[in-house]
Amino acid sequence: MSVALFTHPSALGHDTGEDHPECPDRVRSVLRALEAPEFADLLREQAPAAPVEALLAAHGAAHVEDILGRQVPDGKLIYLDADTVLSPGSVTAALHAAGGACAAVDAVMEGWARTAFVVMRPPGHHAERDRPMGFCLFNNAAVAAFHAREKWSLRRIAVLDFDVHHGNGTQDIFWSDRDLFYASSHQHPCYPGTGMAHERGVAENILNMPLAPGSGSDTFRASWLNAIPALTAFRPELLIISAGFDAHAADPLAQLRLREADFFWITEQLVAFAAAHCRGRVVSLLEGGYDLDALASSAAAHVRALMRL
Repeated sequence: MSVALFTHPSALGHDTGEDHPECPDRVRSVLRALEAPEFADLLREQAPAAPVEALLAAHGAAHVEDILGRQVPDGKLIYLDADTVLSPGSVTAALHAAGGACAAVDAVMEGWARTAFVVMRPPGHHAERDRPMGFCLFNNAAVAAFHAREKWSLRRIAVLDFDVHHGNGTQDIFWSDRDLFYASSHQHPCYPGTGMAHERGVAENILNMPLAPGSGSDTFRASWLNAIPALTAFRPELLIISAGFDAHAADPLAQLRLREADFFWITEQLVAFAAAHCRGRVVSLLEGGYDLDALASSAAAHVRALMRL
């Protein structure tokens, strides 16, 4: 059964300004890599726009209304913080990024795709319930998790995050919900400064695995192998991957030392877990990755592993 690939042209219309690392070329580079003959069997789908109700399941009404109500004049940018930018096309892109995450859940639940990968921007895992930050407007993984709960009556949903930066937003949204599980490997110290091991959620449903700058394959892989018992005990019905590729050694925004083989390995591990425990249900969402060549090759390795299920 093939992998569904969701994207939408609006991802290219989110203008973050000159020299911003979270740029349209990120999506272009990934999609170009996935045009290789080995990916000919991908089911290529358009990411729909998320309805407001899907956003409100993960975010407070004031946050959603603020983002959707912003009017950005043509040719202008609005900075929500030092890193997070709104352009005239940003809200449309953010709606399709969240909507693509929901459509990917539908694809694996309906059974016409076993796994799905959403190549959209802006990314999502720094967006908290009531605050955009860290390049992120809406938390796509959290929106997808609540969509799976509401539409498909799934109870236990796990988000696994191997972006080099801690997904403070996902942790914030999941913190008090014992039926949502969040595990993250990330560099520490690093932006945003959260994600210490003692941050565990009200029902110990949060598992943080901070990695020292300079950590490489062995430390990364050992951390995720150590996480499997907690994930198994949680008994998830769906895995959502926050797939950031900025832990690559070439990435300019952090100092971990991973390679393409490590992203293939972690994806292979999660796919195997899903096959054994979740009826193979895996939804993956693009998060970070800011060296374009490393991002493209790492995302290709990720999809290669998704296709092996």
